[in-house]
Amino acid sequence: MLYHIKQFFKLFLTSVLFWSFAFCFFILIRYLGREQEQVDVLKSTQVYPVSEYLIFGVVLGVMVATVYTIVEYVFDKFLSKALNLGVILLIKSIIYLIFLIFSLSIIAFLAEDYLNINFPNHTGWWISNKIFWMVTAYFIIGSLLFSFLRLANDKFGKGIILKMLIGRYRNPREVERIFMFLDLKSSTSHAEELGHLKYSQLIQDCFYYLNKIINKYDANIYQYVGDEAVLSWTPKRGARRLNCVNLFFDFERKLKRHSKYYQKKYGVQPVFKAGLHSGKIIIAEVGTVKKELAYHGDVINTTSRIQGQCNEFGESLLISEELLLKLKLGNKFKAKPLGDEVLEGKKEELRLFAIRRT
Repeated sequence: MLYHIKQFFKLFLTSVLFWSFAFCFFILIRYLGREQEQVDVLKSTQVYPVSEYLIFGVVLGVMVATVYTIVEYVFDKFLSKALNLGVILLIKSIIYLIFLIFSLSIIAFLAEDYLNINFPNHTGWWISNKIFWMVTAYFIIGSLLFSFLRLANDKFGKGIILKMLIGRYRNPREVERIFMFLDLKSSTSHAEELGHLKYSQLIQDCFYYLNKIINKYDANIYQYVGDEAVLSWTPKRGARRLNCVNLFFDFERKLKRHSKYYQKKYGVQPVFKAGLHSGKIIIAEVGTVKKELAYHGDVINTTSRIQGQCNEFGESLLISEELLLKLKLGNKFKAKPLGDEVLEGKKEELRLFAIRRT
């Protein structure tokens, strides 16, 4: 619950900054073009400084941010799975239109009293008012931009989109990352039993709950490959509060919590296995069509091989000694040594450990 509250207020603060800036920018543009405007002054011909108008940009920004945050949070957390995208967009559009009419009427009333300027706020004023529809169009463009930034941040990870914009990964760079390969156990038998269509729905349902906890543990999803998800962390974020370990067991707990749903719909209880490893890799932008960040290096192959050993040892989570030495398991988990293994395609031995709850 605490995590969801933090996520809500994080989105709210980001929305306040974005929408306050957006509406202040809009007012500034309108102010600079005031000579072309026909404004009915009630009490004086005084020209107010732009700061007097920007106050209402901040007020409107906070009002819009509040409703925007509530609507986006509710739809993302509770309705995104139940409704299709078209219905979601329609409902959101209606909500935002009603709110814009209400909020702009309030702002016009306050501005009229504060600045002694006659703004339209009578019943139905918005129907034929060009300014209202201009603000509505501006809001739609702003919403698309804000949504794009959020989606880009989710896709590439926190702060990565800015680095891509300034060309940081245009040339390959060496970085250190923690990787997790997360794979569905008994995937072949599940696919044969359920058929391809229902099996794909099962994978969707599983990864839905994975995505609900990604931000909680500061993880980035590098890619999905069939029934496998590849996750990554910077060393600092992965080791902090044992994020790279806690994510797996939290995901496992969520799947067990919804076991009745899976049994009723699919007749199976999905169980995942995972491998964890860390090291230096190369990160670079690849492609001109569908451009994305790609990781190259032995760490990725090794992590995949570690995950492949889960069935052999009958364990759900395996970790390399190299990464384990960088973590402080505390009393919540214990590491069981499994000995030195020569992984497929490797010449050198790698010491593996199984992570279990205490």
